[in-house]
Amino acid sequence: MSPSEWAAWQRKAERAGLPVSELLRRAMQRTRTWTAEDSAAARELARAVGRIGANLNQIARWANRHRRAGDALEVLAQLSAIEQALAALRPAPGESQEPEP
Repeated sequence: MSPSEWAAWQRKAERAGLPVSELLRRAMQRTRTWTAEDSAAARELARAVGRIGANLNQIARWANRHRRAGDALEVLAQLSAIEQALAALRPAPGESQEPEP
């Protein structure tokens, strides 16, 4: 921490009537931190959603080219598969998406 940053924390602590250590402790409790595992999981989730989005774009292009009613069942089957893939990425009810502090 630079001397000017330390001085700013000292001023904040004085105004709050707290020692700097307590002020920093409280500030850190309100801060979300990410572990390497959390960021790796977030990257994998982004890749999975990207793949699903790419599949959805392919289906949309296909549907625009083949507008026959008989092909609608195939489109619905593909959309259902995408819906199931997205549902698998959602947390279960009561499960938090927030990383643990």
